[in-house]
Amino acid sequence: MNRQHRAATPGIRTSAYIRKCLLSVAALLPCLFFPTGSTAQSPTLLRGISVSARRVGDIGKVESRIDSSALRESVALSLADVLGFNSGLYVKNYGRATLSTVNFRGTSSSHTQVTWNGMRISSPMLGTTDFSMIPSFMVDRAALVHGSSSLGEVGGGIGGLVKLSTGSAVEKEGFSGQYVQGVGLWRTFDEFMRLAWGRGPWRASARVAYSSSRNDFPYTNHDKKDIVYDDDYNIIDSYHPRERNRSGAFKDFHALASASYDSGNSGRWGLDAWYLSTNRELPLLTTDYSEDNKFENRQREQTIRAVASWNRFSSTTSLSARAGYVHTWLAYDYRREMSQTVMSTLTRSRSHVNTFYAHAGWKHYPSPKWQFEASADLHHHSVDSHDYASLRPGNAGDEALRHSRAELSASASAKWRPTRRIGLGALLREEVFGDKAAAPVPALFADAVLWPAANLTAKLSGSRNYRFPTLNDLYTTPGGNPELRPEQGWTYDAGLSASTGQEGAWKFSAGANWFDSRITDWIQWLPSPKGFYVPRNVKQVHAYGVESEAAVAFWLPRGWMLDISANYTWSASMNCGEPVNDGDMSVGKQLPYIPRHSASAVARLSWHGWGLTYKIQFYSERFTMSSNESTLTGHLPAYSLSNAAIEKSLRMAGLDWQAKLAVNNLFNADYQTVLSRPMPGINFEFFLSVSF
Repeated sequence: MNRQHRAATPGIRTSAYIRKCLLSVAALLPCLFFPTGSTAQSPTLLRGISVSARRVGDIGKVESRIDSSALRESVALSLADVLGFNSGLYVKNYGRATLSTVNFRGTSSSHTQVTWNGMRISSPMLGTTDFSMIPSFMVDRAALVHGSSSLGEVGGGIGGLVKLSTGSAVEKEGFSGQYVQGVGLWRTFDEFMRLAWGRGPWRASARVAYSSSRNDFPYTNHDKKDIVYDDDYNIIDSYHPRERNRSGAFKDFHALASASYDSGNSGRWGLDAWYLSTNRELPLLTTDYSEDNKFENRQREQTIRAVASWNRFSSTTSLSARAGYVHTWLAYDYRREMSQTVMSTLTRSRSHVNTFYAHAGWKHYPSPKWQFEASADLHHHSVDSHDYASLRPGNAGDEALRHSRAELSASASAKWRPTRRIGLGALLREEVFGDKAAAPVPALFADAVLWPAANLTAKLSGSRNYRFPTLNDLYTTPGGNPELRPEQGWTYDAGLSASTGQEGAWKFSAGANWFDSRITDWIQWLPSPKGFYVPRNVKQVHAYGVESEAAVAFWLPRGWMLDISANYTWSASMNCGEPVNDGDMSVGKQLPYIPRHSASAVARLSWHGWGLTYKIQFYSERFTMSSNESTLTGHLPAYSLSNAAIEKSLRMAGLDWQAKLAVNNLFNADYQTVLSRPMPGINFEFFLSVSF
């Protein structure tokens, strides 16, 4: 079995008018702190949540859309970087260019579903997605669907859904392109090229991204201490040594091609294919003292994802069909020098994962007040994973996970807006995993526009939630537990959102959601008497808290523009189950690696082609143990991380040029997101982009 180590509008002309706008914004700020989650804003706002209470299909829906400018901010950014600074999610990062996962609402990363063009791309073995392997330039649209709202798209997302899409959309007919070159410290190079073409009903695009780095950044190792002695061997001083990130080099290659044909009455046809190839060394832990020994710790992956789609729209009905395929080859090798010139292979893992996907969907609008929808999705996973060099006692030398499973998810919903200001909706989803079917999963939604002038909208939703164990949970050798029960429970949301503004002068939106989830049969891996870990249904988890967002933009005199967005999440995720044994101190404690407070903000000031961006991210203390002990290794301190960038855009020789200087970790914060995983200090990157 494979082991993952990873992660120019006219401005306001008088200062009095500016003060008036600021006072109007201040009057709406309390909306941010009402007990409610990520909410809705007018689709015209620059960032934040984008849900209109007057659309029948969005009744009660809590969806946060990531602004396209954040996705295109830097070719060096992964989707993990974008989400860390542009949402209230917790991004768990094992280090630069290593495993990065996201956590919704105090749940784990396996409770977050991820789709690309409608197809689930989470690992069927682990149930997680590595967001460090998704370059932001490969994504055209990204949205976060929170809690119960995710049931309208996919099942199993107890925390929520990250919805990604790419396509061949070309704004103008003809040929266009873009090339970006980035250079950074530690021999870091990032390149991106996109070519697009459109004529009549045809659209096509191709993009390629390549990143490489030695990634040997220096850091202070707080897990080690060097002692200074005098001539009489008395201790006179001590210090934490400066070390380099050893075995952290990486090479990532991505290629994505899209094509579409709009045949008019017959519908729109599309094909998207994405290939990635990565070769990454996995860095040493800060607690590793065997610095003089030679070793190899490497992970390689090759994945191809492809989705073919068909959509047909009429005035009252839309039909959709998709078919997709994912193949992943994953290799992990770990070798160490056991004696001089003798290398011993400790792990040699190879995994092949194949997924076939099919979708059919139907929507019908008999009147402006009603919407009916039905859909069905089928995923068939086949896994063949071997560890050819396991040294576990009694192992024959080939630990294997071979299994296949079909997963069917079907839903039907009805939404009704009896008046312009009130909406009601109901949904029923059924999940079948292999030969086991879940009890029907219902969801109810409601919203009401309380103050039309400010689009002040109240939202309510409640649903049952359900998640089947992953293939690793059930069948990994050793440790798999085929008797595991699915995780299940109930989720409730209540929220407020508002948006207002004046065309060409200012815009403002804010929203907050209170969420409450109670999950039974939470799956946890625990040590067994035989010396390996086994998953068990041991926990009852109560996850609750507040999600909030706000965004404001001002068009100022003399061509200035100021755009600010902020996110904040307070999340309590408590173990409310029974003690596993007499020494179990986890009951009533916060789950490990779930911060109670997470926040982020982005401010951008622009003027005549110049741009200045400042971003900040904050996570509160995280415990590494279920007992919540505040020991040296039992917790990670709170930290804040700041990035800044200055850029200049101009048109020259018929081409659009942009030069940008980015400073990461501006204040040289010394921090860790995961215990014993080093993170880089202040560093710089320069980018040059040309478009035609």
